[in-house]
Amino acid sequence: MVAQAPSGKKPLPDMMTSIRIDKSGQVEIVDQLLLPHSVVWIPISTPEEAFEAIKSMKIRGAPAIASLAALSLKSSLSSTSLTDNFSSTADAVKWVKEKCDYLQSSRPTAVNLSEAMNRIRQYLNTTSTEKDTKESVIDKVREICQDVHEEDLERNMRMGKLGADWLFAKRGGKKDKLKVVTVCNTGSLATSGYGTAIGVITALYEHDQLDTAYYAQTTPYHQGSRLTSLELTTLQIPSCMICDTMLGSLFQHEDIDGVIVGADRVVKNGDTANKIGTYQAAVLAQRHNIPFMVIAPVTTIDLSLETGKEIHIEQRPSIEATQVRGLNTGTGKLSVVRITPEGVGEGDKPWQRVYNPSFDVTPAELISCVVTEKGVAERKDDEKSIDVSSIC
Repeated sequence: MVAQAPSGKKPLPDMMTSIRIDKSGQVEIVDQLLLPHSVVWIPISTPEEAFEAIKSMKIRGAPAIASLAALSLKSSLSSTSLTDNFSSTADAVKWVKEKCDYLQSSRPTAVNLSEAMNRIRQYLNTTSTEKDTKESVIDKVREICQDVHEEDLERNMRMGKLGADWLFAKRGGKKDKLKVVTVCNTGSLATSGYGTAIGVITALYEHDQLDTAYYAQTTPYHQGSRLTSLELTTLQIPSCMICDTMLGSLFQHEDIDGVIVGADRVVKNGDTANKIGTYQAAVLAQRHNIPFMVIAPVTTIDLSLETGKEIHIEQRPSIEATQVRGLNTGTGKLSVVRITPEGVGEGDKPWQRVYNPSFDVTPAELISCVVTEKGVAERKDDEKSIDVSSIC
């Protein structure tokens, strides 16, 4: 699938589509660990292959991993060598439920993945092992899986417009063009196309309302400097990379109009889990009276949790913070290098520890609004929470 911007002027390059499906139905993902220096497409045919790709972060971004998990189920259920082994409807239901549990365990913080798996489970819980044939159950599960993937692009484009309109109305005034900041990667590589926070940036650009999009490197995995940079430069959107530690300086010296981020989980009171570094950006934004926006599809809203304190934060391997992958400018080949002394992150001594959470939680009191495809929920000045149920 190749997304296209609303004006029709700038179709997104195939390289920037995180997932593609060929005419035979083969699902492939671009290995994001190798971007931006090498573009390698990996075939995904089974839940096991999807699990490994998600766990290792060959694919990342809450909407994208939900799409891949669903598509891997559909692909497996399209194989007669598998489905012929189901002796009954009960066998088929049991297999799908087990795979849903397995896939969901790959990245626990991103709620989109659990939402997609729950859609499948909800259908399976309504089936009758006596009245429904295994063929009808398999066909319906495959249909749900395809819907999970296809629905993402349309809602991203809707969120992009809603978010851009809100921010321009808020900060436009006498300014024709806005300066914005984003954290991590929230574009086509993190979704099924167009993106969430980057979708807002793209919408501003398409309507000549963008001056500059500043993007943080987002260490330790550098999704900003590797992936967001690739997307924005490929689309030739006016942009500028900053180190994570430069946010305060940027806010002091530039007239920034908004911070726009995505989310991996937004809970009932509006608290939001997003890529590590988002919380500090929100604190600094409030200090400088800059609107802080969260852009996420309805599937990212989790009304089952009251506050962000209940969100399980994934701890990533130490090696992701002690080593980096990049292009060796001398040999022209990709290389992995250590940036810490040997032993850091590799032992149990008190001086070898590495703290490496993948996400942090931004309290709703620091968030100006949450945008989904169904609307914009603003936080009132005298309140510390946001009624996200109004946009679900």
